[in-house]
Amino acid sequence: MDLEAQMRKAYELLNAGDLDGFAELLSEDFIEHEEAPGLEPTKAGVLQFFGTFKAAFPDLRFEPQQFFTSGDRVAVYFRATGTNTGEFMGMPPTGKTMDVNGMDIVRFDDEGVGREHWGLMDAMKMMQQLGLVPEGAVA
Repeated sequence: MDLEAQMRKAYELLNAGDLDGFAELLSEDFIEHEEAPGLEPTKAGVLQFFGTFKAAFPDLRFEPQQFFTSGDRVAVYFRATGTNTGEFMGMPPTGKTMDVNGMDIVRFDDEGVGREHWGLMDAMKMMQQLGLVPEGAVA
């Protein structure tokens, strides 16, 4: 199984807003290790997260930059861009764009289905770009 191809497919489906197609790439007992406030660390929670994120940033794009594969895991360094034209985390749209980097690590089973995810994204930089946190603010 080409796990890098599975990751590319996941990003393509997310970019297209095809959450049903994306859901097919995740196991029913999927475990999310990247905490998102108010969301369960499950497949349903991940789908809810991306539905909310895509509603806030309809032009959301994930562009994988580098892939690292080891055994049943793939790590991806990515760039995420989008314009905030919808409500985001209870905040009204800013009309501003974000351009940030992040990392995803996914563990796959033998059929190429995602079983677990670890990740991070530069949320502080995103909030600064959206004007929700002052530039230069310290976390």
